[in-house]
Amino acid sequence: MDLIIGLLTLLLVLISILLILLVLVQLPKKEAGLGMAFGASTTEALFGAGSGTVLTRVTKYGTGAFLILALLLSILRNHQARATTRVIRQEIENRVVAAPAMRGASGTGAVSVPSIQAPAVLTNLPTPAPAAATGAPAVPKPAP
Repeated sequence: MDLIIGLLTLLLVLISILLILLVLVQLPKKEAGLGMAFGASTTEALFGAGSGTVLTRVTKYGTGAFLILALLLSILRNHQARATTRVIRQEIENRVVAAPAMRGASGTGAVSVPSIQAPAVLTNLPTPAPAAATGAPAVPKPAP
């Protein structure tokens, strides 16, 4: 799946570069653009007298291909993300099911799971005093 997504992404990039070049070569209504930089009749010299219709048609097909590839890639990436999530969820469920089995095998009821400690920054926070001891109102004040 990764290979297909990579190849389609490469094709999408190539089509986008082609579209950029097609738009730059086309002559706009004001007779400006990249075609004018190389001479007034650059597109006519390259593609013939009816180049406007040919370039317009190729641009339309390129735009359609770009949109279809973008939609296809978004669907494939969504499918890949869901499959990855399913694998992770299954692994978590397997570990949760295996934890009681480990407890029964040791005979003491203790599970040999490594403990996770909070960072020192979070463990050294001051504890708030009860509202009745300080005389402060029970509702916290909003921050300015």
